[in-house]
Amino acid sequence: MKKSVRIYLTGIVQNIFFRAFIKENAERYNVKGFVRNLEDGRIEIFLEGDSENVNKMIELCKKGPKHAQIRKVEIKGEKFQNFKSFKILHI
Repeated sequence: MKKSVRIYLTGIVQNIFFRAFIKENAERYNVKGFVRNLEDGRIEIFLEGDSENVNKMIELCKKGPKHAQIRKVEIKGEKFQNFKSFKILHI
């Protein structure tokens, strides 16, 4: 079964290779979508793929890489958009 979610993370999440961490794991779990820094300091992540793999990615996003300090996680269900890859977007 397919699943799509949009995640917003707040905390110490920028400038610590967070986006690269998310992209690397998304590719490992064959999850498509994007990750980007927002101007307000949050990270936005759009994930879609098999439910099991998207759920694994959600758990990884809640923890982040070694130096991340996640304070708030917002997760919203989204319509499946059929992304072909996972990208790091720049504002």
